[in-house]
Amino acid sequence: MEKKTNQTIFSIFSLLLLFSSCVSAQLRTGFYQNSCPNVESIVRNAVRQKFQQTFVTAPATLRLFFHDCFVRGCDASILIASPSEKDHPDDMSLAGDGFDTVVKAKQAVDRDPKCRNKVSCADILALATREVVVLTGGPSYPVELGRRDGRLSTKASVQNNLPQPGFNLNQLNAMFNRHGLSQTDMIALSGAHTLGFAHCGKFSNRIYNFSPRTRIDPSLNSGYALQLRQMCPQRVDPRIAINMDPTTPRTFDNAYFKNLQQGKGLFTSDQVLFTDQRSRATVNSFANSETAFRQAFVSAITKLGRVGVKTGNAGEIRRDCSRFN
Repeated sequence: MEKKTNQTIFSIFSLLLLFSSCVSAQLRTGFYQNSCPNVESIVRNAVRQKFQQTFVTAPATLRLFFHDCFVRGCDASILIASPSEKDHPDDMSLAGDGFDTVVKAKQAVDRDPKCRNKVSCADILALATREVVVLTGGPSYPVELGRRDGRLSTKASVQNNLPQPGFNLNQLNAMFNRHGLSQTDMIALSGAHTLGFAHCGKFSNRIYNFSPRTRIDPSLNSGYALQLRQMCPQRVDPRIAINMDPTTPRTFDNAYFKNLQQGKGLFTSDQVLFTDQRSRATVNSFANSETAFRQAFVSAITKLGRVGVKTGNAGEIRRDCSRFN
């Protein structure tokens, strides 16, 4: 009897393990080898053309991928036209060039008769993200494919699912851990702030009204704080944006971590990675070694690309990335 019970428990445990690994196992490099063998080069060329038109293509696409994966998983639900996730305040600052990059790449893929309506928008976004990292000097990496596009996108689903500029380390870790991402993964992905920009309103409290006792956040480099005040005067036009990385804002490198060492993290959620003793050693490691950062980033963005994916018969392959079929 005991032997039979143990066998049953083992069988149930095996099934659970199989189920949990099933989704990520269905994602694989070369997924479109037969149905659309040139998909990677088609997307690469389309993204390159878009990047040549405007640099914003890079940070916009990278941020779009992150925002998509953290809400309902990497299913291109962020791309759906309003009413959708796009209407939430946390997504309204997403630059249009990110969406346009996916649209252009999708059009290029579908111009190939063999590929038409075979490749998901979610996979095109994942591939485009790799390309913008490479175009700005970052690492190339194999992209696992096989995602399907989601059939749901709501404003409400975004609430409390994206990290905020004022988050502390506990809040950051809790949110990333929910998606199977470690503290090291979180810090490596934060390194993507080496590209892109933020609107003054997202950090104005740090330079004007941090607390009743001090108007400027003491963790902020004082010289940098004064520069930010010049660029972001009070009652500034809300459309004014500041580079996240004040040193090499157009290069995917480890300068972000060197900036944190100097108190030049733009958001509280950036600077806390250095001020909190629990994460400081990782920041120092990435600041001291570009290779260490690049390796950690590749690992982290690969794991990010597996979050909540739909595979097999789930979801759909959208004909138009902005609309459900």
